Amino acid sequence: MHTHLLPERLPDFGKQFGYGDFIHLDHHRPGYARMMKGNHFFREIERNCWDPELRIHEYASHNTPLQVVCTIPVMFSYWAKGADCLELSKYLNDHLAGVVDDYPEHYLALGTIPMQDTDLAIQELQRIKALGFPGIQIGSNVNQLNLSEAQFFPIFEACQDLDLAILVHPWEMMGEAEMKKYWLPWLVGMPAETSRAICSLIFGGVMERLPRLRWCFAHAGGSFLTTIGRVQHGFDCRPDLVAVDNPVPPRNYLGKFWVDSATHDPALLRFVLETVGEDKVCLGSDYPFPLGDLEIGSFMENMQLPAHTLEKIFYKNTLAWLHGE
Repeated sequence: MHTHLLPERLPDFGKQFGYGDFIHLDHHRPGYARMMKGNHFFREIERNCWDPELRIHEYASHNTPLQVVCTIPVMFSYWAKGADCLELSKYLNDHLAGVVDDYPEHYLALGTIPMQDTDLAIQELQRIKALGFPGIQIGSNVNQLNLSEAQFFPIFEACQDLDLAILVHPWEMMGEAEMKKYWLPWLVGMPAETSRAICSLIFGGVMERLPRLRWCFAHAGGSFLTTIGRVQHGFDCRPDLVAVDNPVPPRNYLGKFWVDSATHDPALLRFVLETVGEDKVCLGSDYPFPLGDLEIGSFMENMQLPAHTLEKIFYKNTLAWLHGE
């Protein structure tokens, strides 16, 4: 339920819009492309980042027939003008819709929206619903604004009204500019960003006010679950700082949202299952990127988990998150 897919070809949106470091692809050798952020190299990707047929065969080797696909977070482009981000979002969403139409037995898709413009975001949500998508993917912050900010609430309210699930993926990591060495933005910043998102949604009362909205948080909830004791203690000892917008204790929300299984650590996965419950952990791989679980959950099959628990992780919990089943 957490994989990433791009179109094989991307327009040069920077040239089209006349500004900005929008991502475009440089297919510099067969089977590989450079993701270029304006004129700057961002990442090299392989064919399995854009070829849906290849992905089906790779997944089959791990007994996994169905992938939930969404764009790569660097494509969010929340920094852009709202109308331009809307055009980019439409392009990406139309591509994903085409993949689902071509391979309906193998793909479901999560859309992307221009979070920086509330009205345009809701407009695209309505189109995403019409396309048949079960949900969307958003970033953990929007131009360093927390998800609890009032301007985002109508977007989340529309998601609840449209019965669209939300995957929150860390991006634009706090402190990224100060800790570029050692891949620290990905190793330290990403887990912290996800905790930032969860705490903001809890403390800001968003989860409380929208109880039917189905949230899932990437990378096993980042650092939130492993620091829930500290988060709860902060709520208890300094309610004047923490409980200012929502009096409900953060521990009360455990089991009310989903997380994916991308832990790379059997002991941690057991802790996650114990903390949020076996009904709230979904099979997530972050495929095809090297930091992901590229063996698609095979480590779980060696953990001697009960068959019913594996069945929930491998598909039942994802259906419950996406469709409320």
